[in-house]
Amino acid sequence: MNLELHRCFRCGWCKYPSGFEDYNCPSYARFRFESHSPGGRLWLIKAWLDKEIEWSDHLSEILFSCVACKNCVENCKMDFRDEILDWIISAKSKAIENGLAPPKVRDFLENILKYGNPWGLPRNKEASWIKELERYKDQEFLLYLGCECRYEERGARMAKNVVEVLKKAGISFGVLDDETCDGNEALMLGERGLFEELASKNLQKFRELGVKRIVTISPHAYNAMKKYAEGKFEVLHFTQLFSELLRKRKLSLSELEFKVTYHDPCFLGRHNGIYEDPRKILKSVPGLKLVEMKRNRENAFCCGGGSGNFVFDFLSGPSSPARLRIKEALGTGAEILVVVCPICKAMLEDVIKEEGRIEVKDIAEIVLISAK
Repeated sequence: MNLELHRCFRCGWCKYPSGFEDYNCPSYARFRFESHSPGGRLWLIKAWLDKEIEWSDHLSEILFSCVACKNCVENCKMDFRDEILDWIISAKSKAIENGLAPPKVRDFLENILKYGNPWGLPRNKEASWIKELERYKDQEFLLYLGCECRYEERGARMAKNVVEVLKKAGISFGVLDDETCDGNEALMLGERGLFEELASKNLQKFRELGVKRIVTISPHAYNAMKKYAEGKFEVLHFTQLFSELLRKRKLSLSELEFKVTYHDPCFLGRHNGIYEDPRKILKSVPGLKLVEMKRNRENAFCCGGGSGNFVFDFLSGPSSPARLRIKEALGTGAEILVVVCPICKAMLEDVIKEEGRIEVKDIAEIVLISAK
């Protein structure tokens, strides 16, 4: 492994995949220190494990500022590319095992364990309209809402839009009465034990209910459930289902004269290779003009919210990934930045409050407006 780390540290290609003009690693773009790049971070991890440097709060934040966007893996030219993120996650796991994780990370994980969500909110704080939804019995789909859509305002609005589109298309679905966290952020933070516990609870619940097909709203939940589904049930992100509904003419869309750009979320794109379904949906809307940001698909710039950073936000500041992404969206001249992830929606909308000049809308809202 020493040789691989040396090659990684001396290379740095993954930082500049889009023409050497923009830094594509979110933490490196935010801080501009080599220590926050994939190679620099791994070099520090090695030095710590070899007892060449002492652990510190600063080293802790450097390690946990990796948001698992997978840009480094996507753009690595080395034969060990698929191991890079695993190495970083393993180092996070080691830090957690030794009680060295930042307090915000510890709180995040403890809240998931105790309350089932990263904010530590009681069940009665979830969006009130969820109580009105039909519970899953034997419908065609289980709609998995996830923490962000149950407890976070922007995510809840997005979920409501998805629900309305499914109803309009005549889709049979139900939700869980007592939903368990999908565990994706626990896994990305290196808490594999917690992830496996949550996965086990979900699998038991799905088996008891006879679930065959699951639709997720968050790409993070999609990523987690794809890992533990193992052929037991089918997992779809809602954009895959919407794309299928449009192809089968289950939805009829009217003209919208908007100029939009689309933000690829990391856990739908780089982690799972789904780039075209959201674009097919947008291109199905008559009159809608889609203009791409310079960094798109596998080179899309991360919003900075992965690995729990949407809660503890180690990358905040004037050069935060979300702020840089909004500036890139503004450069397209689009009126609307379209998202398909509740975490991306929250991260980018927070910046819009200050930047203005462009709206952030989830793709379900676009479909809903067009379907009226």
